[in-house]
Amino acid sequence: MPRLQQVIRQTKARIFQGDTRSQGKIVSLFEPSTEVIRKGKASKPTEFGKMLKLQEAENQIVVDYEVYAQRPNDADLLIPAIDRHEAKLGRTPRLVAADASFYSAKNEAVAEAKGVKRVCIPNRSAKSDARRREQKKRWFRDGQRWRTGCEGTHQCEQATARSQPFPISRRRWDEALGRPRGSCR
Repeated sequence: MPRLQQVIRQTKARIFQGDTRSQGKIVSLFEPSTEVIRKGKASKPTEFGKMLKLQEAENQIVVDYEVYAQRPNDADLLIPAIDRHEAKLGRTPRLVAADASFYSAKNEAVAEAKGVKRVCIPNRSAKSDARRREQKKRWFRDGQRWRTGCEGTHQCEQATARSQPFPISRRRWDEALGRPRGSCR
């Protein structure tokens, strides 16, 4: 009953006072820990679920995962992901691929200092021609293709850190734990 009363309070505040930002907002009666995940994509601007970080090595083997209670900043996850890869597999990955939200100049520099040969993290705000050329190189594009789970072909050791929404309506927990996954996005 307390959960239902909270939803009623939220609804009244939203409808009568126009308050869309309430502390501890419940978006699902059945999964109270569900969060609103803003992706910034036109086709799916808002999703609901939990944030899941999957970390894969070559052949898409999941070597680490974590479900976050609160959505962290993706850029803060990259270096710990490289450290976990090294701890579990005994060596630094030769290639690290992640989406643009993981990019920071510091992350790129630290990854290279740790011995990562190729860092495939796009910089959306790349202003220099040198950076744009780097992101157009074949190894960079192949790394990004591999990251998305599509047609990337690398024979070297690779690691990827991927942060993605874990919508309760479309995935089961066993899929989050690395068991059978769906087709390429």
